[in-house]
Amino acid sequence: MARGKFCCGLGLRVRSLAVRPMRNKWASCSTAGNLNFNVELISTNKKIGDYVIVHELLHFSVPNHGRLWKSLMRAHLGEYEVLEAQLNKITQKRSDKQRYLVT
Repeated sequence: MARGKFCCGLGLRVRSLAVRPMRNKWASCSTAGNLNFNVELISTNKKIGDYVIVHELLHFSVPNHGRLWKSLMRAHLGEYEVLEAQLNKITQKRSDKQRYLVT
């Protein structure tokens, strides 16, 4: 994952980073600077991983998915909605029993 590239590019400082099994999410972050990523992201396309990384990193500055967040996603990833749709398809395939969310 390209976490270093995005952290530096966004001017962020990550306190801790963990890759671990997660039941219901692809990733999470905290206001303390902690990032957690679902271990299953390793088996996805690199661009989808980048989408999840940028998604979480932007939440350090923008806590919601409003206009500012969307414009920053577009600035860093271009047409991020395509990646979001691909991730949603992966989620759909796996979520008959569980639902994975990016929050």
